[in-house]
Amino acid sequence: MALKTYRPTSPGRRGMVTPSFEEITKPVPERSLLLPIKKKAGRNNRGVVTVRHRGGGAKRRLRIIDFKRDKVGVQGKVTSIEYDPNRSARIALICYADGEKRYILAPMGLNVGDMIIAGESADIKPGNTMPLGAIPDGTMIHNLEFEPGKGGQIVRSAGTAAQLLGKEGKYCLVRLPSGEVRRFMSNCVATIGQIGNVEHQGIRMGKAGRIRLLGRRPQVRGSAMTPRDHPHGGGEGRAPRGMTPSTPWGKVALGKKTRINKASDRLIVKRRK
Repeated sequence: MALKTYRPTSPGRRGMVTPSFEEITKPVPERSLLLPIKKKAGRNNRGVVTVRHRGGGAKRRLRIIDFKRDKVGVQGKVTSIEYDPNRSARIALICYADGEKRYILAPMGLNVGDMIIAGESADIKPGNTMPLGAIPDGTMIHNLEFEPGKGGQIVRSAGTAAQLLGKEGKYCLVRLPSGEVRRFMSNCVATIGQIGNVEHQGIRMGKAGRIRLLGRRPQVRGSAMTPRDHPHGGGEGRAPRGMTPSTPWGKVALGKKTRINKASDRLIVKRRK
């Protein structure tokens, strides 16, 4: 993937950097793998806003991604690399030998015409899926399961990869993109390779209108509000906070740990911090 810059014909164009989409081979998605998305605008099932600054945005349709990769022993051929508006990674359309079509996350090095397969005896090449116990130490992996059979839940965004460090009995040690080292069950499956679209972090929106197309509305600073609307509000002219940075409801906003002690904490060997 390459990035595209623009001539500064306007203030918005001056700072804009977008993907070139040169790796996309099919502009129209597979119709049988689409679902409608109902917009919620940050509201819960009671209609109450639980996430502020959400709303609007361009209309999208959901691409059904095969995170489980449970079609074991059946070869599939990559027929296209496509854009997915719901994620930073690119997706690949796979046509299996039995005629079924599925979307997977497209790793680096996976091209149209390549063959992929899932199973313990698969080759160590991008796109193939195997249990962690069958993958050699040091291999870069993505789309990793937390629990066997549940489907890949982590290492799914553009440019990310985890590394298999070693094996300890029924567990495997994996270094995650955050730097955390964690134990996973050996029968959890993962896909070989690093997720593509590695230059996604270099994208610059350039103007507010492109942010609005993502469904993100403007945010007002607390110091610009009144005291009744925000703890940081009020005062003559600009004023310091005079307190710990707070949310509109008076809770600590920065630095407070929110992680709940989970049963899976025992599987963490080295924390990310």
